[in-house]
Amino acid sequence: MRDLFVGIVPFVYAARDKSFRRAAERLGITPAAVSKAVKVLEEELGVQLLNRTTRRVSLSREGELFLARCEEAIAQVRAGRELIEMYQRDPSGELTVSLPHILGRLLVARMPRFLARYPAMRVHLRFTDRVSRLIDEGVDVALRIGELDDSSLVSRRLMRTRWATVAAPAYLARRGTPARARELTQHDCLRFRSPRGVDVGWSFSGPDAEAKLELSPRMTFDQGDLLLEAAAVGLGVCQVLDYMVADYVTAGRLVEILREEAAPGPAVHALCLPGQRGSPRIRAFFDFLVDELAPDPE
Repeated sequence: MRDLFVGIVPFVYAARDKSFRRAAERLGITPAAVSKAVKVLEEELGVQLLNRTTRRVSLSREGELFLARCEEAIAQVRAGRELIEMYQRDPSGELTVSLPHILGRLLVARMPRFLARYPAMRVHLRFTDRVSRLIDEGVDVALRIGELDDSSLVSRRLMRTRWATVAAPAYLARRGTPARARELTQHDCLRFRSPRGVDVGWSFSGPDAEAKLELSPRMTFDQGDLLLEAAAVGLGVCQVLDYMVADYVTAGRLVEILREEAAPGPAVHALCLPGQRGSPRIRAFFDFLVDELAPDPE
């Protein structure tokens, strides 16, 4: 079957030009090579496709039928190439993005600009707090926070984060503003509980960085948005990543405290499968994320 496909193009050129010599010139090979390729093709099919004389080449009846099908196939291949070339120029189709819930607001707020820039793109956002297996789950791009476990994936760091400790103005007016992290032991603390059922610890830098603060949570939450809402209505102090609370602080609903003791947070990365980074859809999304999330210089 391999020889069958190898001989099709020389056959089509020879049939169109009615000459092995002209077909050879167009293909950049010798007339003997064209003649041999056609002969092998005829042997594969078990019929004579071209009638040969010393002066001219003509199609047999079987050759006419076969040529029509070959030209249809070549036209389909050409159309496929043109489609791929157009696809390379203009990203289109569906892109599946996996990301944790706490990155949801950050990304969704920026999606109108991406969709306006690439009107032929469709995006499916798949929210999950577990690590997605890209190849098994049909994921094109994954956004992840923290250390990367799978070194086989192509990754790009998008931004750094830091831990922000916040409380509502009304709460601070009622309970006072702690001047040091260790004073949080006297406050109502709101904690995030991971999908594994473990309360996420708080992190600080400075003198209290190594201190074992016994922060007994007044309430725990497994949804970051609701944790922030609880803090905003004055239920207590919480610690989240800085980008999560930026809008609350700007609106005056929350106040950041202990800024001088804020600890660095985990980095945010975008990942894709090796070999997919050059895909127009994925390349466009990676570039968009880099533009929007202001990456650190590499």
